[in-house]
Amino acid sequence: MKIALGLGCDRGTPADTIQQVIDEALAQAAVAVTDVQAVASIDLKADEIGLAEVAQGNGWTIRFYPAAELAMVEVPNPSETVRKYTGTPSVSEAAAILAAGADQSHLIIEKHKLRGPDGRNATVSIARIAP
Repeated sequence: MKIALGLGCDRGTPADTIQQVIDEALAQAAVAVTDVQAVASIDLKADEIGLAEVAQGNGWTIRFYPAAELAMVEVPNPSETVRKYTGTPSVSEAAAILAAGADQSHLIIEKHKLRGPDGRNATVSIARIAP
């Protein structure tokens, strides 16, 4: 199965926390890291070192979407807190859906969150890539 990951994180989240949330979500979805064909997030995170390290370590290129584009995507778990800080009610779910070229019916992991040992949060959503 070809999948897309949508990633979100607090500012300064270490790569280890981001990789761990991805590994947990992949295991929950019963898919392999080799199934990942697309990775996306919000453009506010384009300079996020932890995201860059995870992408480099896995050989991925991350596509960054502007908040306005993410905000147009219908998602199952919109968040007013996320909207307050980013300008969109969803980062990980919306990014996964856009990167998959799909709609919310293709989400296989909606919003898997992890708080790392330093208290910073990372979130991943997984969507099946539309054929």
